[in-house]
Amino acid sequence: MLLSALSAVLGLAGSAAAALTYKGVDWSSVPVEEKAGVSYKNVNGAAQSIEHIFRDSGVNTVRQRVWVNPSGGTYNLAYNINLAKRAKNAGLGVYIDFHFSDTWADPAHQAIPSGWPTAIDDLAWKLYNYTFDASNQFHDNGVQPTIISIGNEITGGLLWPTGGTSSWYNIARLLHSASAGIRDSRLNPKPKIMIHLDNGWNWDTQNWWYTNVLKQGPLVSSDFDMMGVSFYPFYTPSATLSSLKSSLTNMANRWGKELVVAETDWPSSCPNPAYAFPSDAKNIPFNAAGQSQWIKAVADVVASVPRGKGLFYWEPAWIHNANLGSSCASNSMFSNSGQALSSLSVFHNI
Repeated sequence: MLLSALSAVLGLAGSAAAALTYKGVDWSSVPVEEKAGVSYKNVNGAAQSIEHIFRDSGVNTVRQRVWVNPSGGTYNLAYNINLAKRAKNAGLGVYIDFHFSDTWADPAHQAIPSGWPTAIDDLAWKLYNYTFDASNQFHDNGVQPTIISIGNEITGGLLWPTGGTSSWYNIARLLHSASAGIRDSRLNPKPKIMIHLDNGWNWDTQNWWYTNVLKQGPLVSSDFDMMGVSFYPFYTPSATLSSLKSSLTNMANRWGKELVVAETDWPSSCPNPAYAFPSDAKNIPFNAAGQSQWIKAVADVVASVPRGKGLFYWEPAWIHNANLGSSCASNSMFSNSGQALSSLSVFHNI
């Protein structure tokens, strides 16, 4: 399989696409895997630190999720500072994904961290101080993130219930405060600030959300630089590549922000998918070669859109959670033994 996948990767190198500025992966769970005894190997089977495997495979930026006060400390600020130092030492850029929660934040979960206030004035001030302090801690540890996301998949709002979509004003106020904390910090140069929603293929969702939040007043266009989207093929057949291109094009034309696919995956194995895959991806196989084809296809879409800047593959090295939230057996880009699949090399060609 690896040889055939490598052939597919090499074949993709000849297709036309503008190089993306950000070619990345989310590696948030790498220390968890290493603590469990995983030793990563490059595509040739040689043991190597994973940050160097990523770098040598064409990745230039790594994404990291930050939780506020998680049980056991995994994904907290100290965990992420240590991980970001590894990235920096390997010459990789760092993209920080603030969840503003003690646990997962996504379209179904956006819980206020324990001990944080709930009244909007107090919560907005707390959020400002949190992003200000966290940004300064990265700076003081020698890490200057290139991107910071103020929330993760916040289509339903953030910091519930205060920042739910029952109050678009509160959402706007909280995002403005989060951005201001980063802008006022010692980080230099300042990172690109991102707002990240799910269902990037759905223009109606993106238009509904940004139209509502931007007309409130507190959040202004200069508060953020990027719009990030999640784009997964295994939850609905509506998530076509063509709909992604249409949605991103509309977003670029309406708001003029830099655009990034902040999360995407493709199965290396999917014998029993729960949903039909998008029609324009049905000829892509569920293997390493298919991962290469999918990443290249999504990269081509992003590169074809005005101000399309990057793509991030979600958690390719989390081999003990290989299905990555899908009904597929595996979306990872490493084998169970920790060896990189040849699909990882596709980042050289996007």
